[in-house]
Amino acid sequence: MSKTGVKNLGEGPIFGQLIRLASPIMAAGFIQMTYSLVDMLWIGHLGSKEMAAVGSMGIIVWWLSSVILLTKVGAEITIAQSIGAKRLEEARVYASHTVTLSLILGLALGVTLIFAARPLIGLFKLESDVAGMACEYLQIICVSLPAYYLAYTFSGIYNATGRTSIPFYFMTAGLVCNILLDPVLIFGLGGIEAMGTRGAAIATAFSQGLVAVLFIWKMKQKNGIFNRFPFIVRLQKGYTVRLLQLGLPIAAMNCLFSGISFYMARVSSIYGGHLGVTSQAAGGQVEGITWNTSQGFSTALGTFTAQNYAAGKIDRTRRAYRYTLLLLLSLGVAVTFAFFYFGKEIFSLFTPETEAQIAGGNYLHIAAFCQMFMMLEIVTLGMWNGYGKTLPPALISIGFNLLRIPGSLGLASFMGIDGVWIAITCSAILKGIVSPIWFQIACRKK
Repeated sequence: MSKTGVKNLGEGPIFGQLIRLASPIMAAGFIQMTYSLVDMLWIGHLGSKEMAAVGSMGIIVWWLSSVILLTKVGAEITIAQSIGAKRLEEARVYASHTVTLSLILGLALGVTLIFAARPLIGLFKLESDVAGMACEYLQIICVSLPAYYLAYTFSGIYNATGRTSIPFYFMTAGLVCNILLDPVLIFGLGGIEAMGTRGAAIATAFSQGLVAVLFIWKMKQKNGIFNRFPFIVRLQKGYTVRLLQLGLPIAAMNCLFSGISFYMARVSSIYGGHLGVTSQAAGGQVEGITWNTSQGFSTALGTFTAQNYAAGKIDRTRRAYRYTLLLLLSLGVAVTFAFFYFGKEIFSLFTPETEAQIAGGNYLHIAAFCQMFMMLEIVTLGMWNGYGKTLPPALISIGFNLLRIPGSLGLASFMGIDGVWIAITCSAILKGIVSPIWFQIACRKK
């Protein structure tokens, strides 16, 4: 590691570097997922209505997380490519720009959603008491949105420099804080009044603020990245446009994906009631096993590819892609088996209600068929990002995700809630087929 706090990924064993890069990213991803899982596990003991309230807000929180990919992905690509090309001052400027942009986004969206929470939640068509709990939960989360966006962007900066363990340490600290606060605030321990879903939101918001403070503290130390670069700068057109060109397609792709999932939650509510919403929300959290593992390797692969691509070492990027695919597809087989045969048992971890277990188990049973294809799509996304080509995977994702709407409405009309799950699964399979094929064709043409 150099004095500027960056690692050179252009030399050394490829597989070992990928594992060292991906492992902390995967762990941090699972920790991020665990924030919601911890809330769901505790709130599941309050009842299925409380679980539906928090679960439905998970989709909006997902949308908010998608927006900040604009700066996170932009940081990972621009900074990694600048490091690979040995332009460290350029990397430093990009780091400052991403932090400034993340603060602007966090403040703007946080304030807007605090006032727009109630009409937004009305789109879910939830029962009035469930909608009230969901609104309160969302407003509290939005207070901590600037801190959350800062932490997300700092994580992208560290990923680009190859120091992926730092975000893991800080995310772990936030998770421990959340685990300790949740039972105290939700159920009221040690003389503290029980706050239910409001307590879960406060615990999450406080924990996210802690993570942001830890990142700021670390970056201001003597061994901080790029000699303690400034966090707030006057945005320059060239750097800002480049960040938007790279980050906007991926952010738009994920925002639309979360928006479609938002609509699918409404369809699930129509055809399955609050059990349908619960199945999709908690089932999606369980699918995070596949998503976070794949995303960890995808981010690591994107950083590795960006540095080596900028350094002209194309063969190393292709070998890294093959290694990653072989490893993850092996894991995909195990996840598929578990979801198909043990869906109900897995879902029983979230709720003691038998009806909810059966409904959620059925969701995982159908979703089992697309797990390996999901991995294919996400890993290939890392290669697209590393090469600085973020538009093609965004187009693929947007196109096939949009098909979920007519597909779910058509199938649900005569298959019920199972038709919604089948439509989601089929679109994931198609994305996992088309993206790798398009990538291979693009590479051959180039």
